[in-house]
Amino acid sequence: MLLKRSLFIGILLTTAWPLFAVAVDGNAKIAGGPPDSTIVITTTRRLAGAIDSLKWHGREFINSADHGRQLQSACSFDNTPAANGETFNPTEAGSRRDGAGPNTTSRLLEITATGNHLRTRTQMAFWLLPGERSAGQLARNTNALSDYVLTKDVTIGYDRWPQALDYRVTFSLPADAHHVYAQFEALTGYMPPEFNSFWQFNPATGKLEPLSAGPGEQKNPVVLATADGNFAMGIFSPPPNQPDTRGPGFGRFDFPDARVVKWNCVYRVKNSGGLRAGDYTYRMLVPVGTLAQVEGMLRDWRDLKW
Repeated sequence: MLLKRSLFIGILLTTAWPLFAVAVDGNAKIAGGPPDSTIVITTTRRLAGAIDSLKWHGREFINSADHGRQLQSACSFDNTPAANGETFNPTEAGSRRDGAGPNTTSRLLEITATGNHLRTRTQMAFWLLPGERSAGQLARNTNALSDYVLTKDVTIGYDRWPQALDYRVTFSLPADAHHVYAQFEALTGYMPPEFNSFWQFNPATGKLEPLSAGPGEQKNPVVLATADGNFAMGIFSPPPNQPDTRGPGFGRFDFPDARVVKWNCVYRVKNSGGLRAGDYTYRMLVPVGTLAQVEGMLRDWRDLKW
């Protein structure tokens, strides 16, 4: 079913899973905000419905090159110095081997895109295929496609800020999963290299402060902006009331050789007796706009009772 309303495209596609492997078309678009300040988000079949593009005032905010550089989510489990995160790393958009190609190892199960709202459900690919290595360490997964499912709900506009994304994700761990530690990269944004002005929001002052390019992770929200401050994107997440959980931590990274910068929001769950199977849900708010607008959004959200 295809619905068209003005500039908005609505698509509702579903599959039965895991009984059938019917392909779901991940090409969709949503938009929100006033006419002079519209955000347009695009998902693609190539990335199993992960966000391939986010534009505001015609400026692209996402550096979507391979199948890792998107606005997307991932997770890893039981990481140690001898078994790094990439060696068991379900990833929304696809696998490392997918590269810059047109296909993805991930499987899109469902997508709904209408007006300013996007919902997807994706069976995530492992970042490494069986037999591949990361930093010399062998992949721990024995399949290319994992049994870990990501559901995301994205709405453009939150409270009085039409340029904010209300971004919610649920990681579903299968019943036969046996882990004692999980690292949920609830959301990461890979951005073009010109967003190389790094900032942190200080809750005590309600102001943005300059931040080094790191790499590093901290408790204060992170913002990446262009040097002139005309374009910026940040990340905020209210702490969840969940057992055995640490976070959110906000990271920032600069990869000059690859000409890409990145921020992320990370939660970690640890239980020596074993993690429960089922759903782990996190909520993020993503401010988009000028640096001054992003600062205003973060200041508003600091004062809310979550």
